Amino acid sequence: MNHDPIWRLVDEAAPRFRALSDRIWAIPETCYGETASAQAHADELQAQGFDVTQGVAGIPTALVGHAGHSGPVIAFLGEYDALAGLSQVADLAEPTPLSPGGNGHGCGHNLLGSAAMLAATALRDWLAETGTPGQVRYYGCPAEEGGAAKAFMVRDGAFDDVDIAISWHPHCIPAVMRGSSLSNARIDFTFTGRASHAAMSPELGRSALDAAELMNVGVNYLREHMPDSARIHYAYIDAGGISPNVVQGQAHLRYVVRDVTARRMLALAERVRKVAQGAALMTETTVSDQVLAAVSNLVENTPLVQAMQRHLDRLGPPHTSEVDRAYATRFQTTFDADDIRASYDSVGAAPRDALVLPDFVVPGDARVPDMGGSTDVADVSWVVPTVQMWGANYAIGTPFHSWQMVAQGKSNVALNGMVHAAMVMAATGAQAVTDSDLRDRAWQDLRARTGPDGYVSPLPADALPPIREMA
Repeated sequence: MNHDPIWRLVDEAAPRFRALSDRIWAIPETCYGETASAQAHADELQAQGFDVTQGVAGIPTALVGHAGHSGPVIAFLGEYDALAGLSQVADLAEPTPLSPGGNGHGCGHNLLGSAAMLAATALRDWLAETGTPGQVRYYGCPAEEGGAAKAFMVRDGAFDDVDIAISWHPHCIPAVMRGSSLSNARIDFTFTGRASHAAMSPELGRSALDAAELMNVGVNYLREHMPDSARIHYAYIDAGGISPNVVQGQAHLRYVVRDVTARRMLALAERVRKVAQGAALMTETTVSDQVLAAVSNLVENTPLVQAMQRHLDRLGPPHTSEVDRAYATRFQTTFDADDIRASYDSVGAAPRDALVLPDFVVPGDARVPDMGGSTDVADVSWVVPTVQMWGANYAIGTPFHSWQMVAQGKSNVALNGMVHAAMVMAATGAQAVTDSDLRDRAWQDLRARTGPDGYVSPLPADALPPIREMA
C-alpha cells in the first residue's frame, strides 16, 4: 500500500503522532480553553523543526507552524477541542464516564489535529528529500465547536498568503467531502428587568424570565415562516436564579441561528432579534445581544476535490484485521439501524449489510448530501481553495458527539484511520505544490463560486473572540 514516497514518510513519522493523538484524548478541553492541548501541539511542532507562532489572531490557543522559505504555501488545518459532558472510558462499549460531568473527544478532534500535523510533517520532509520548493504550514485552530476561531483568524488575515488549504474530519467511511455546510451565528440575549418579592409586591417586578420565555415562544412561532433549510436552537444560560418567590431581574439565553448562506442566516438572525425586542416590550424589560461567533457556508472546490479523490482511490481503504473488526462489532451493537444508515447517507454511499468497518472508499461520482451542521473551515474555504476528506476511524454507525465516538478515540481502528487520512492529505499537498495548473484551476473555481463580492465575514466588525465567555 505504501509505495508512494510520501506515504512512506507518513508511515515513518506516524508513531509520534499516534502518541500525540492519545495525549490530546487524555486532556479534553473545550472551546477556547484548550491550553494544554495547544501547548502539546506547539511542542510537537517545535520537536519536528517547524517555526512556531502562538497567540494567532489574539487567540491564546491558536498557533501556526511554518517550514520553508519559497514556493507555494500549503496549509493543513488542525483542531484539538473537545465537547462538554462526554467523558467516557476508552474502549468500553457502554456509557461510563471517565470523569463524571467531564469533557470528551466526541468529535474526534484529538485525531484531527494529529493527522493534519502528520501530513504537514511528511510534506515538509518530502519537499526536502526531493529538493522541491514549497512552504508548509500547520494551523492549530481551537474552538471549532461553537467558537468560530477560524472565522476570527480569517478576518485577522492569518490565511492571506496561503495557496491551498487541506483538512479532514474523523468519520466512519473514507470519502472526499463535497457539498456545503450551514452558515450559523451564536448569539447571547440578556434580558434585564426589576426584581421584587413575588408575593408581597409582584406588581413592582418586571420579569426577565417571562421575557426569555416569551422570546422562545415567539421564535417557535417564527419556525413556520422561515426557510425549510434554516435551523434555530436555544439554551438557558441563566434563568434568573433558583428562588421562585423572587421576580427574576435577569435572564440570559444563547441562540444558534443557521441557514444555507451567510446572507440568509444573518437575515433570519435579525428576525430573531425582533422577537427578542417584542418580548422585552411585552414585559417592560430591556434586552441586549452579543454575537459570540459566526461562520459562513462551506465552498466546495471541484479541482481539489477531484485531485484528492484520485489519491484516495489510489490508496484505497485502511487495512483492518479480524481483531479490529471484532472491536468495532462491540460498538456497532450499541447502534440502531438509523445510526448505521446515517453513516452511509452522510457520505452518499449505499448501505452494505453486516459491514462493521469500511472495505471501500466512496467513489467520486456518489451523490453526497450537503453537511447538516456547520464548521468554521467554511470561512477559510471562502478565501483559500480548500479541500477536506472524511476519515475511517470508527465502527460504521458511530454518531457524532456521542460517548461511542469518545470510547473508540484511542483504538487501533481510530489511529490507523488517522494515518490513512494523513497519507491522502500529504499526497494531495504534494500535488498542489508541484502542479501549478491545479492551483490555478482551484483559484479560478473559488472565484467563480464566490462571485464579485467575494468573502464577507459573518462576524460583526467589532466582535472579538469570545474567549472569556466560552472557555
